[in-house]
Amino acid sequence: MAKEIPDLQAVVRTGTGKGAARQARREGYVPGIVYGDGKEPLSINMNYNYLLKKLKQGRFLSTLFNLKVEGEDDVRVICRGVQRNVVKDLPTHVDFMRLRRTSRIKLFIHVDFENHDAAPGLKKGGTLVVVRNEVELEVLASDIPDHLTVDLTGKQIGDVIHIQDIELPKGVKPVIDRNFVVANISAPSGLRSEENAEEGEDAAEA
Repeated sequence: MAKEIPDLQAVVRTGTGKGAARQARREGYVPGIVYGDGKEPLSINMNYNYLLKKLKQGRFLSTLFNLKVEGEDDVRVICRGVQRNVVKDLPTHVDFMRLRRTSRIKLFIHVDFENHDAAPGLKKGGTLVVVRNEVELEVLASDIPDHLTVDLTGKQIGDVIHIQDIELPKGVKPVIDRNFVVANISAPSGLRSEENAEEGEDAAEA
């Protein structure tokens, strides 16, 4: 399922350089820049509280936005960097890159796990150990998946879920070119302790 492209509001920033950026911050804005697609960079300001709210919603760096700036054509962008105050960890500058629908980009996509109740290994007390809750994928800008889905149906204790076990949307491929682990079903801690004890006894007898 492709993501619905949310709007992002900004205004043109008049003036350039550090002076204009400081003035923007004093007025309650976070300065930013929009670049790419063979066009001139556009200096913008974003309302501080508005941007902070967007950042707190999560996945800001992996979301394709429809940037709306008064007096400019709407453009699809993705955030390529958020500079923060080193003391307060609050945003001080944002960078956006323009994208075409045909652009291929690398993004971290969230992994969802479903059908826990249908996994025998979990019913027996096993634990789902998530190694990667996000996977970096190469995707088409016009069709960014909202998430990846892992079906836990039938999974037993000791089962390992690799990236090749997950059905990826058409045209999507992992950035890492190997069959890496995404999650596994580990044994209950009590069972692991028993196994370790038995291994210790076997070693002692040997």
